[in-house]
Amino acid sequence: MAGTKQGRVAGKLALVTGAAQGLGAAHSILLAQEGARVLCTDRNGQGAQATADGINAAMGDGTAFAITHDVTDPQDWEKAVDAAREQLGGLNVLVNNAGIGVAGNIETCEFEDWKRCFSVNVDSIFHGCQKALPLMREHAPGSIINISSIAGLIASDTMPAYNSSKAAVWMLSKSIALHCAKKNMNIRSNSIHPTFVDTPILDGTAQNAGLDKNVLLEKLARQIPLKFVGEPNDIANAVLYLASDESRFMTGAELKLDGGISAM
Repeated sequence: MAGTKQGRVAGKLALVTGAAQGLGAAHSILLAQEGARVLCTDRNGQGAQATADGINAAMGDGTAFAITHDVTDPQDWEKAVDAAREQLGGLNVLVNNAGIGVAGNIETCEFEDWKRCFSVNVDSIFHGCQKALPLMREHAPGSIINISSIAGLIASDTMPAYNSSKAAVWMLSKSIALHCAKKNMNIRSNSIHPTFVDTPILDGTAQNAGLDKNVLLEKLARQIPLKFVGEPNDIANAVLYLASDESRFMTGAELKLDGGISAM
């Protein structure tokens, strides 16, 4: 039965955004496997429900729940927090995973795309933390985990919107960490910075580039000192660590999961 499992996050109550596929699904599954109860949210409500159904089939009914959730909408965030309160019984782990990239360099990027990138990647975290902190305080200790990118630390001439938005996630995570510490909330805030990860997003990237997926993976791997592209669980394992009390002394920090790129 749900709630009887032991694990590194046994008894934790987690909300994961962008949980319909890719990294968000991996985070949700691993947290549940390690004892958390999870609310899977996504703009693709059917996809989020599929993730929750898979978790419940493997680990017992009541382990995971799902809702349709537009992370750019503060009212939807209120609904998500209410759902955590009602379905999980509270909230002490918030994984802000939802994010997008947009095309265009500084001359070609459309302003509407720039605003959409910031809305999904940054505004979502502002709204989410602002709405979730009151409930998280009731169930401390807590952990806020924001998925940034190595592109928030290392720039490219081809993606100013993505670079800038993910850099904002990095600094926002630190500001939230200091606020929570100053208010003695016992809630931590950290960011994770992956490089290329083999998720469905790369399927679209390969298609847009007119490449076979394996050819794209080989091309990307050549840019990484470790010479391979990450798997979703490489990132989910970091989420698990930050969600657990093992990381109780870590806040305002960034975890680089980049195969060595930032060391060059």
